[in-house]
Amino acid sequence: MAKILLVEDNEMNRDMLSRRLERKGHQILIAIDGDQGVAIAQAELPDLILMDMSLPILDGWEATRKIKALPATEKIPVIALTAHAMSGDREKCIEAGCDDYDTKPIEFPRLLSKIQALLVKEVSHET
Repeated sequence: MAKILLVEDNEMNRDMLSRRLERKGHQILIAIDGDQGVAIAQAELPDLILMDMSLPILDGWEATRKIKALPATEKIPVIALTAHAMSGDREKCIEAGCDDYDTKPIEFPRLLSKIQALLVKEVSHET
């Protein structure tokens, strides 16, 4: 299955999401701040990144911009995870380079379908 980088500073969210994704067969990499997320994305080249937007050190918007600015990582799909469900937030995430957006609290089936859609899109680009 896919190698997914989960960039999330909240331990409860991190634990719940990583366990549920692992049960679906995915390999999960974990970063607890945006800076670490950028470093792991470069080192591991995951198939997809789940990016919390409210992160310490480097927020999710800036981390995503950095990831999308690097030739090695620019094509990795990023799904923004945010508790900010205000109008304009989706656009702000897309402007930062995110490929999709999901709100917290996470509705796992909905997030899973977004992950699957982006992974399928990624595979069709490679072939």
